Formats: sequence, structure tokens, C-alpha cells
Amino acid sequence: MAIQIPAATDEKRHAVALSADIVGAKWTALLIYDLASGTRRFRELEHSLAGISSRTLAERLRALEREGVVRRHSYPESPPRVEYELTAKGRDLLPIIDAMTEFGQAWMISSPLASAID
Repeated sequence: MAIQIPAATDEKRHAVALSADIVGAKWTALLIYDLASGTRRFRELEHSLAGISSRTLAERLRALEREGVVRRHSYPESPPRVEYELTAKGRDLLPIIDAMTEFGQAWMISSPLASAID
């Protein structure tokens, strides 16, 4: 006999999966965290995310821009200046980032895994 899953549960599960697709991609949570403090230039983000390649950063920013999480501003100057900021949709992700911060502080910082990451 098959178990019936209520439609409301399926909708909630789908919503979680869609959210995880955005926040769960590598570097995304840290990008959102860094952009929470305001507009940042590409090089500023690159320096704050030690270990990310320029190519990966550009790909992540483009993906977030396609999702409507990040807005890109390009200024016609020499040299060209490009800035990134969170959209309203991006700012709506901040409670998730805050919850991840609280979880990390409460459960992960003193764990053996955290020592291995450093």
C-alpha cells in the first residue's frame, strides 16, 4: 500500500528545495552575507572570499543575478566600475543567513570539524 503525502507537504518540500538551490550553492551564502552590509565591488568580494577564483565569483554573481537575488550596476567609466547589491529578494534571504550564523556559532565553532576547516 502506497503512502499518500499531503499536497501541502509536497508544496512545502518543493519550496525548501528551491530555496536550497539558491542558498546551497557553494559560496552563495557567503556572498549574500558580504552583500548584506551594502554595495560591493567585484574586487572587494573577491578579497573577502579567500579561495574563490575570479571565474567562479563571476559565475555565482551571474547566477544570483538571474535568480533576482543580486543587482549589478555597471558604470561607464575608465576603468570600468561594477558594483553589486542585494535586491529585495536577496534581502529576504538574510534571516536564513542569520540562522546559519547562529547555528554555526552554537554548534560548529567549537567542534572538531571546525578545527579541521581552519
